[in-house]
Amino acid sequence: MRTVGMILAGGRGTRLTVLSNKRAKPAVPFAGKYRIIDFALSNCVNSGITNVGVVTQYRPRSLQDHIRTGAPWDLDRQSGGASLLQPYQGRMDGGWYEGTADAIYQNSDYLRNVKPDLVLILSADHIYKMDYSKLIQFHSDNKADVTVATLRVSVEEASRFGILHADNTMRVTAFEEKPKQPKSTLASMGIYVFNYATLMKVLTEDAKAPDSERDFGKNIIPKMVSDNFRVFAYPFSSYWVDVGTVQSYWETHMDLLADQPSLDLLDRDWIIHTRSEERPPVNIRTGAIVSHSLITDGCTIEGSVEYSVLSPGVRVARGAVVRYSIIMTDCTIEAGAVVDRAIIDKHVRIGAGAHIGYGNDYTPNQDAGISTGITVIGKDTTVPANFKVGRNVVIGSDLKSEDFTGDTIKSGTNYKVEMID
Repeated sequence: MRTVGMILAGGRGTRLTVLSNKRAKPAVPFAGKYRIIDFALSNCVNSGITNVGVVTQYRPRSLQDHIRTGAPWDLDRQSGGASLLQPYQGRMDGGWYEGTADAIYQNSDYLRNVKPDLVLILSADHIYKMDYSKLIQFHSDNKADVTVATLRVSVEEASRFGILHADNTMRVTAFEEKPKQPKSTLASMGIYVFNYATLMKVLTEDAKAPDSERDFGKNIIPKMVSDNFRVFAYPFSSYWVDVGTVQSYWETHMDLLADQPSLDLLDRDWIIHTRSEERPPVNIRTGAIVSHSLITDGCTIEGSVEYSVLSPGVRVARGAVVRYSIIMTDCTIEAGAVVDRAIIDKHVRIGAGAHIGYGNDYTPNQDAGISTGITVIGKDTTVPANFKVGRNVVIGSDLKSEDFTGDTIKSGTNYKVEMID
């Protein structure tokens, strides 16, 4: 059956703080060389799905620059391939997408042109590997109208997800979106397979409903269950993470540094493809110490790096220490600086002798939702020499040395963070 993949990639990701102030959440770098969206795109191609629509909205430029014609994923095709779908103002209904369901509904023309039998709807901001062909086979075997990919979560986590109740055939009997007191731990992954005709029917009806939030989890799936459509839950049990918070983003990187990581990026049978520029090999110089880390092309290491992920072009000068941190492209950690438990965005310079993650004060940052000591620094910022930054701090983008006052930023604070509504 002809299947089209629709990747919802318009989310802002406010809980990632400054990491998503200038880019859509799916475009946030991951694991040194990838973007978060690479996992959904690669899963599609590896599953044999070569018609893929990428639905964008918030700050789409970085996604456009990354995907372009889709060549790294073998999606630059005369027939099918990757299509970037942006909201537009037209003679009929248009404008910003009101919800996940509306994002698909407003691209009905694209789907009609593709003429699919099935529509696979995906979120672009999850880290996982999945063979969608198995999900599609399950959908067909059960003669389902829609199939929801699911996984078991802990009781403590369940209230963060759409929760399903299913009988012993995995037919869904109830669906609750983020219930305060969940009665099940079977959670929706935000991955759906619809029969095309059914999808168009329910989206058209939902568009006419005045009280709908135009959302699959809040409106479409619950109503389909109550209207007795054949809704099935596909069980998935492998590694899957929503990297929508600073904490989960940092933890997922640390997971990759285990001797036997749950997510194997070295697996040649399921390659995660990406667009990357040519850089020279890593240069590890005399006296450098590197352990339990991912170091990407173009890095120069003269200091110490442990339990960290370094993107292309990072320079760690002699006497500098980087530990339990994520350092993005073309950052410089100058001589004698210490970076401890931090996420540092692109083109940041940490001055000589500066200390990021200073001291043992773990005062939570309530605004950013950070409490475990992680400090985040936005793009294109220069932290002055010998400056101290505490823990659970968020520092804004585009700051020069002279923008910093005093010699310390206390733990648990936001410093010159641009808030974008």
